[in-house]
This record gives sequence, structure tokens and C-alpha cells, in this order.
Amino acid sequence: MKGYIFPGQGAQFPGMGKDLYEKSIQAKEMFEHANMILGFSITDIMFGEDIEALKQTKVTQPAIFLHSVILAKCLGDSFKPAMVAGHSLGELSALVAAHYISFEDGLKLVDIRAKAMQYACEKNPSTMAAILGLEDQIVEKVCSEIQEIVVPANYNCPGQLVISGTNKGIDIACEKLTSLGARRALKLPVGGAFHSPLMELAKKELEKAIENTIFSSGIAPIYQNVTAASTTNLELIKENLKKQLTSSVLWTQTMQQMINDGVTSIIEVGPGKVLQNLFKKINRSLVTESATL
Repeated sequence: MKGYIFPGQGAQFPGMGKDLYEKSIQAKEMFEHANMILGFSITDIMFGEDIEALKQTKVTQPAIFLHSVILAKCLGDSFKPAMVAGHSLGELSALVAAHYISFEDGLKLVDIRAKAMQYACEKNPSTMAAILGLEDQIVEKVCSEIQEIVVPANYNCPGQLVISGTNKGIDIACEKLTSLGARRALKLPVGGAFHSPLMELAKKELEKAIENTIFSSGIAPIYQNVTAASTTNLELIKENLKKQLTSSVLWTQTMQQMINDGVTSIIEVGPGKVLQNLFKKINRSLVTESATL
């Protein structure tokens, strides 16, 4: 039983997707189609060396989505998932790869999502921090006691929980969690508090776009960030997708559920190996690999 997983923001790197573009006529056509849909040449940024240009949320998110989805599509008949999941943005990649949403509609959703999140960041300056080496319950308790918006955002693996909130709230949390024994409390180079109530503005924008998107039956169950449970129910998928921007990413719980449901190998589809490395901290005995043409 193969589980295919799709990375989120942070997996990008200069030159990403260029090998795909050069190896596959199908990939080249899809990348060029994406340039047309987006209204600018995202491939120039993806294949270039300008790290700062690639870091912009409005570029990063569609870039990672395109790398992941085009690779999945180019796998053809060998792409036979028993289950799929995606980390944050990666959930949209997973939905397109598993045929729940068309490539064009998926890219439009990602574009709207990225721009809405960037706008929310500008309206509510805020940030995130990775807390390493503490139990989740301790981090959750500290967040709940701070008189600012600070919430658990990404449950990445045991001992790695990313928190999200106001700049002041994150500073207070980092200081408290360090004093309680966190190995590191590292502020992340992001412009906003993703997966927190501070993304409410972006959520409203995305909700409208989701309602206007056609969803179809997929080829495998998807394990969603908000619940860590699998589903093929289209209405439930849409509702969970709407909640995602302001809810925690239950990635550790998702991977544990996939293991409980009998996954035998994990294949990461997209740039980098971030999710494989996280999975190894949950279970070292199962095979993990990167999807390749």
C-alpha cells in the first residue's frame, strides 16, 4: 500500500522543476500552460537563481504545487496511490494528483490562496517559530496561557511543533518554552502566522474560491490536515479545506494514521525531502523515497 505525500511551503529551491521541464514534453506543456493561467512566467523564477523572488508567498506556493503535481501527472500509470496526503499547501497538490480537482482549477485555487495569505500577512504582521525537543502538551499549555494570539500550527513530528501568532506572543512563548527545556525555539523567516486565527482574512477569500471549484471523485482516500483522518467524501473534503488556513496541520497524527491503516511505503512527490525526514522521526522501519520519472 503506497502512500504518496506532497510537501508544503519551505520545500522550494532555485532551479526546482527544471529537470522535469527538460525531460518531459508533457511537463513542458503543463509548465507553459501554468505560465498562461498565472499571467506571468513562473518558470523563469523557478528555474532561475533568485532565491528572494522564489521566497515570495505568491510565487512559492504555485511553484511547489506545480513541481509536485506535474511530477505526479508525468508518472502516468505508475502513480497508483492507496492513500494521499499533503502538508498545508501540499493538500491541494494531493487533491489534484488524486483527481479530486482539475490541474487548472487547482492552480487557480493555489494562486488565490497564496495572494490571500500574503494580503493577510501584510494586514496582520505576525510570525511563526519552531519548538524543538518538548512534548506537545507542554507547548500547547504555554500557548493557551499567553494573553496574545499564539497557537500550535504544525505538528510536524514528535519533538517538533511549530507555533504561530502575533510577534509579541511568539517572543513570549519562545522565552517561556526555552526556560522549560526546549532544545531550540527558532523564529522562522515567514511574514505571517499561518494556520492561526490571524489567517481569517485569507480563509474568507479561499472559501469563496473553494465553493466555485468543481470537485470530482478521486482515485484514493485523502488524509486531511484538519482531521488527520482519511475521506473520499467531497463535501467533507471541501469543508476541511476551508478550515485549513486557520487550523493546525496535524501532520504527525496524519502519518500515524496512515501507518495504522496499513501503508507499506511512503513516496514524496515534489521538491526536496522534508516530509521523508519528518516521517523517519515517526517510523524508521518503513521505506521512504522520492518520486522520480
